[in-house]
Amino acid sequence: MMTLVKNPTLSDSRLKRPGVRSAALRDYDTVRRAIAFISENWRRQPTIAAMADAAGVTPDELHHLFRGWAGLTPKDFMQALTLDHAKGLLRKSASVLDAALDSGLSGPGRLHDLFVTHEAMSPGEWKTGAAGMSLTFGFHPSPFGTAIVIASDRGLVGLAFADAGEEQSALADMKRRWPNATYGENHARTAGLARRVFDTKLWQADQPLRVVLIGTDFEVRVWQTLLRIPMGKATTYSSIAADLDRPKASRAVGAAVGKNPLSFVVPCHRVLGKSGALTGYHWGITRKQAMLGWEAGQVGLE
Repeated sequence: MMTLVKNPTLSDSRLKRPGVRSAALRDYDTVRRAIAFISENWRRQPTIAAMADAAGVTPDELHHLFRGWAGLTPKDFMQALTLDHAKGLLRKSASVLDAALDSGLSGPGRLHDLFVTHEAMSPGEWKTGAAGMSLTFGFHPSPFGTAIVIASDRGLVGLAFADAGEEQSALADMKRRWPNATYGENHARTAGLARRVFDTKLWQADQPLRVVLIGTDFEVRVWQTLLRIPMGKATTYSSIAADLDRPKASRAVGAAVGKNPLSFVVPCHRVLGKSGALTGYHWGITRKQAMLGWEAGQVGLE
């Protein structure tokens, strides 16, 4: 679920200068009008032009201001309100059709797209707590210990690591992320995915590995940012927060990085502390060091 970021406080030293403070107040008032308009009219699914008109600015100005103050776009905010309302109806046993229409959408297809975009699952799967999801797992050798590969019919869902004798506890840890799904072991089915992950000869830009990111909107945005870190490079939590226009959200970024279900593929091991320290890693600092060293070797071979 998407939530608004708290606005910068007027006690901020940047806002103590009269000119800067006046501009900040004007910007806030613009965003406030937009939020009020969207909150009152989201069922009509207004256009960005209508939102901007209500706020008294151009669509481009509103997009820039809203993202800067709230951490998401006006459209994202409207979709969050729509999604929250639909979830409430589904919890009360409404049909997907009724939930879509009552949320101001044209039909189940629009609601389906909204759920898949922000929840990585369909409305029906969400309504049942992902009880309808069927996930396959397998244990495979890797350069970093035994890899637990978890997949759905849409692609790779989870990737974890375990030392000898700890495979089942690592699998149980992953299952807790999707407790209502059904699981079945199928080594043959997950073997192909394991090869795609660890065999560098199969890393082809025109044939990307298909992954399914199941998390909150903010978590997915963090994970997508991780995917843009080049191999052999590293970044920091604060840099990711800045990339997301959330410069004060380093702790939230750290929490999202820690929940990454696709180790190595979504390279959370490339995130370091502000001082360059390795910091924590869900699958162990030693393994994080091994991954960084292995990648440095691969880059050196290019």
